[in-house]
Amino acid sequence: MITDPPKTRLFYGWFVVAAAFVVTFIGFGSAYTFSSFVDSLQRDFGASRGSVSLVFSFAGFLYFGLGMISGPLADRWGARNLGALGMVLVGLGLGLASQAQTIVQVYAAYSIGIGAGVGCAYVPTLGAVQRFFVKRRGFASGLAVSGIGVGTLVMPPLATWLIATLGWRDAYLVLGIGAAAIGVGSSLLIADDPRRFGTGPDGDPLDARAAAPTRQGVSIREAVRTARFAGLYAACLISAFGVFVPFVHLVPYAVDHQVTPGVAVLLLGMIGIGSTAGRFFLGGIADRVGRDTFLVAMYIGMAVSLAIWAGAGGFRSLAVFALLFGLFYGGWVAILPAVVTDHFGGRNVGGIIGILYTSVAIGTLLGPSAAGFAFDISHSYFIPVAISAAANAVAALIAAATMRSRSPVVSLALNDL
Repeated sequence: MITDPPKTRLFYGWFVVAAAFVVTFIGFGSAYTFSSFVDSLQRDFGASRGSVSLVFSFAGFLYFGLGMISGPLADRWGARNLGALGMVLVGLGLGLASQAQTIVQVYAAYSIGIGAGVGCAYVPTLGAVQRFFVKRRGFASGLAVSGIGVGTLVMPPLATWLIATLGWRDAYLVLGIGAAAIGVGSSLLIADDPRRFGTGPDGDPLDARAAAPTRQGVSIREAVRTARFAGLYAACLISAFGVFVPFVHLVPYAVDHQVTPGVAVLLLGMIGIGSTAGRFFLGGIADRVGRDTFLVAMYIGMAVSLAIWAGAGGFRSLAVFALLFGLFYGGWVAILPAVVTDHFGGRNVGGIIGILYTSVAIGTLLGPSAAGFAFDISHSYFIPVAISAAANAVAALIAAATMRSRSPVVSLALNDL
């Protein structure tokens, strides 16, 4: 049985943020190692590159879509238990991939293990962070999810080195053992309520006012029936169709424009750098300018950067796109959980975020594939990239319109007066 984390003089919310950073680092970093294994898998199993995008899409659909299940379970059983289970599944998926005898078995182990593992851990861990912060919620969320960007930068090169040193099978095994050990160990630091440690959110003294926001909030059923949730869902859904297109098609686009493959791959790293910067630094700005306004700005920023991509023709312009897009994408990912908690409260935040992220799951599954089919028909990426930019512009308009509706938590507080 897992025991409670020890009490400490330092506000415990920062330990939860650190744990969330490691969990997202391990989970998403493991997901992005797949590209490092492609050459080895092609050589041993005769796999086609065309199947790789489907593996990513399926894994992405699982880890965003399963938040609908893991979020409510975490609200009931605790985020720590779901986080630890997810890290075990990530490690198990990588370990099983090392024993695969066919490429289908590798794909199944990777897609299901990584997808289900991250799906179990991601939303519950983010939900736990939200309950420990109010005034600095955007900053804390940004730090927590910056593990995704850092994992994207660190884990693929590590996997490449392990493959060169040990071979792809032992590389998968080492990564699996490390993911399970480090991920589960970090998950044990996660907690759900600052009152367990003698404080309210943000480390404020524990009193009625400080403790109230921690578990105040509407039910999941009440939340999904509001205009505020409908607007957030629609904006995320429309945006997500374009947001994940660069992760699959930016490198082929660059190669089509006479950028060498080795240099083109660096563009994904630039998205990771921009994304890490956005998650680290923009969350604090959101706390000052207003998190709703900041969310609209992130959609506008992604729309503008995607428009730059539509007209880009060389490495320099593509690098500008990659850095800008990563910055705004990172800010979007960082602020969404905080916005949800602001408007629906912390009582059922895991379940509400999980349902909201089904919109992102649909976009992850369909957007990159639709862009590929559009390219097959037109032999150009202009149309799918332009549509991606327009989709984010529409998402910004929807998010701005949604700001005009009353927050359900505000309505709940007024009813309690």
